[in-house]
Amino acid sequence: MTTTTTLSSISAAAAASVSIPHAKRDFICIDMNLYDHHREELIKTLMKAATTQGFFYVINHGIDIQDIRRMFEASHDFFALDDSIKAKYAMDVSRNAGWEKLAQIRPSTGVADLKESIQLGFHNMEDIWPSLDDCPGFRTTTERFMQQCTEVSNKLLLCLAIGLGFESNFFTRSHKVEEPDCLNTLRCLHYHDITGQTFPAEYWRAGAHTDFDTLTLLFQRPGEDGLEVCPGREASTEFGHGDHWTAVHPKEDEIVCNLGDMMMRWSDDVLKSNFHRVRAPCVGEYQGPRYSIAYFNQANKSTVIQGRTRYPEPITAGEFIKQAIERNYRALDKLKAKKAAKCRFQ
Repeated sequence: MTTTTTLSSISAAAAASVSIPHAKRDFICIDMNLYDHHREELIKTLMKAATTQGFFYVINHGIDIQDIRRMFEASHDFFALDDSIKAKYAMDVSRNAGWEKLAQIRPSTGVADLKESIQLGFHNMEDIWPSLDDCPGFRTTTERFMQQCTEVSNKLLLCLAIGLGFESNFFTRSHKVEEPDCLNTLRCLHYHDITGQTFPAEYWRAGAHTDFDTLTLLFQRPGEDGLEVCPGREASTEFGHGDHWTAVHPKEDEIVCNLGDMMMRWSDDVLKSNFHRVRAPCVGEYQGPRYSIAYFNQANKSTVIQGRTRYPEPITAGEFIKQAIERNYRALDKLKAKKAAKCRFQ
């Protein structure tokens, strides 16, 4: 069974996902060792994961475990700074880059996620990068890691293009990080220590949501779980969810990958972008800080996204993201109005 809803009731669909039960589920592993000499086998496995669950693990991806650890160390060092220092690099919405704390509100919850983050791009970032004085080595480490993520992403995008029957460079030519309208970003996240605390049901480290992008690479540290996914969405123009949430438990050297709404539309709903969230642990579980790193692939701003069957109407990637953000704001406004009306009648 799949539950669906219209765009006007996105908040109701996401909020309803809170009550969905849990179930164990095995996620497919994509072995990048197959890329050079057994690509057809890799593509077959990748398409199975992408058309069903929309989430998968990537192994043997070529990013050394020490590089991943160094990136987490750099992220930790930044978040350890005083808020007054981090505020020098505050979020600039127009560039979708910078630091924010307890600021992201999901339509699924109506309250701020229990986290802080810094988002970084490839261009026009000079005043956003933490300085050498404030966070030595952060920029060098991060820029190198972003390039490594780009290399892995391009291999996956190439395979997805072939799997969908496109030319091999169909997606990669639209995700050029050297172009000034590149929208790819790296996001370092720090979920705060909540040891001994309890929260109402509507509080999450990150509320249920889908990603706006084409492909997300997620890294997390051992013992700092919490990510849950809910496969079952059937159309990119609807905000449906499946019947069960499943916890994700990657190993340290595995990348958790998921597809986003942009890719789902581009593929005429063949590839799936599904809801996911980060659960707030309960007393008795590990409630210490959680760090994760996400690399979001988004088509270049001027790229035209156009399906072949279900979504033949052309839309630029920039407009697609703009509409997705506006949709969330409308859903939040409706949620606030509903809460205000409820208070008036109490």
